[in-house]
Amino acid sequence: MESFGIAFAISFWVVFVAELGDKSQLMALTFAARYRALPVLAGITIATSVVHLISVAVGYGLGAALPTDWITLVAALAFLGFGAWTLRGDSLSEEEQAKAQRARGSAVVAASGAFFLAELGDKTMLATITLATQHGWFGVWLGSTLGMVGADAIAIVAGRRMARFLPEDAVRIGSAALFVVFGLWLAAEAAAGFAGTTIAAAVESAIDHHVAGWIALGIGAGAAVLVGFARMMLRRMGKRRLHTVVPRSSVLLSRALFTLALLLGFAAPLLVALDVLQPIAVFAQPGVAVVGAGLALLGVALLLATQLEGAAVRARGEALPQVTRGLYARVRHPGLTGLVIVTAGTLVMVPTLVGVLAAVLVIVAVQVQVRAVREPGFARLYGPAYAEWVARTGRFLPRFAVEPPPGLPGRAHQRVG
Repeated sequence: MESFGIAFAISFWVVFVAELGDKSQLMALTFAARYRALPVLAGITIATSVVHLISVAVGYGLGAALPTDWITLVAALAFLGFGAWTLRGDSLSEEEQAKAQRARGSAVVAASGAFFLAELGDKTMLATITLATQHGWFGVWLGSTLGMVGADAIAIVAGRRMARFLPEDAVRIGSAALFVVFGLWLAAEAAAGFAGTTIAAAVESAIDHHVAGWIALGIGAGAAVLVGFARMMLRRMGKRRLHTVVPRSSVLLSRALFTLALLLGFAAPLLVALDVLQPIAVFAQPGVAVVGAGLALLGVALLLATQLEGAAVRARGEALPQVTRGLYARVRHPGLTGLVIVTAGTLVMVPTLVGVLAAVLVIVAVQVQVRAVREPGFARLYGPAYAEWVARTGRFLPRFAVEPPPGLPGRAHQRVG
């Protein structure tokens, strides 16, 4: 039962996320515009069940015939390839678009036939084959089928609403990142298998505080580069004018705090890596370092998404308060949120008192930058447009609407962040 649950969960989420933004969702939206949703979903379910049953049969046969470690290595390479495929993007061909728009007769027959042909050789079919070489066939078949049907159901029921909040680039990059993470994990499993050990044992022996320090330093350097690009982007989007409408002392204080935080933030992992400074012993564990690395990489991903979103806004010629979709439609300073997450992650990786001081300085610098520079400047530059932007967005986290308490009109919304 446990192996079934693992196979089901992994297959469901891999296929579900991979289908976000895939051509199958585009076809589902097109069929739903012509037919009722339930018959279309029934057709999708039939086609997906058959295609994925073929996939798990192929994968199960391969799994029974090949050595486990080599299967894992091939699976890792396949998932990395799926990540590159997803990052490239997907779209309907003219033939597939015509099938969805011109289909006649039963919606179930039309949808199942079109989806069956579209999914043959698609990356989700190949992903299902790969998963079936690693896990039980029934859990993989059921999980991958329900994952695809669930993703297409979302496309039919809530696709338009999701599109307002999730930029297409962010969806594509997130899906690709999941494939890459699975690929790297499988590659690590294969390497550990060839070495006659396990991932946990390999991580424990490979990651000491020196290695964690160098890794944290590398992640911090990547984040610093992205922050530098963000500053260049903001200059092009009006930050240069922003500095002309706020007190010079606030700008200088913000820069000084960020500079000091940056120096201490780089010094902490560097000193630990060089064995000059020892991390706090109770937190200096390999598992904790891995969690911190994941948190730091999440912050880097948010910084990268902010760059992509800013580039798209700049290409459209919009000012930030005019943005109605994507990150800036929900959060006013997502890049600074990413910076704080990176700082927290590197602190968890290399826990030192110097790192704690750097984290405190980053938080103070972010607050000064936002409250004394950016927001007063934006208010003066954009006036009512900025006030409207504040009303619908959060400062660092998305704003969520809640019902007002009885007898308290005018408090219909609560902002988080």
